[in-house]
Amino acid sequence: QVQLVESGGGLVQPGGSLRLSCAASESVFSITTIAWYRQAPGKQRELVAAITPGGSTNYADSVKGRFSISRDRSGKSMYLQMNSLTPEDTALYYCNVARHRGRPYWGQGTQVTVSS
Repeated sequence: QVQLVESGGGLVQPGGSLRLSCAASESVFSITTIAWYRQAPGKQRELVAAITPGGSTNYADSVKGRFSISRDRSGKSMYLQMNSLTPEDTALYYCNVARHRGRPYWGQGTQVTVSS
């Protein structure tokens, strides 16, 4: 079973930046599609960004040009660089492995709060 642990969340002022990290217990990030999702209070979980094993990326319209998803060569770390943050980006952010050994995997989430 793959364990995913997010870090890097926190409180940031509007216009600021944060870099989220996700660490995996094994090297899965280069062999399957991985993604960041977020869920704000009272809203459904939504896809923020995804990257395929081939390196193709996909972003929610609301974050295009501001967020960037990446992974390292070890396949055990993935990142979400978030710039020009707004209060609308406030949410619990989760990393996701779309499918490995027949099932998806989720981290426990890291809170991002954008407020002055």
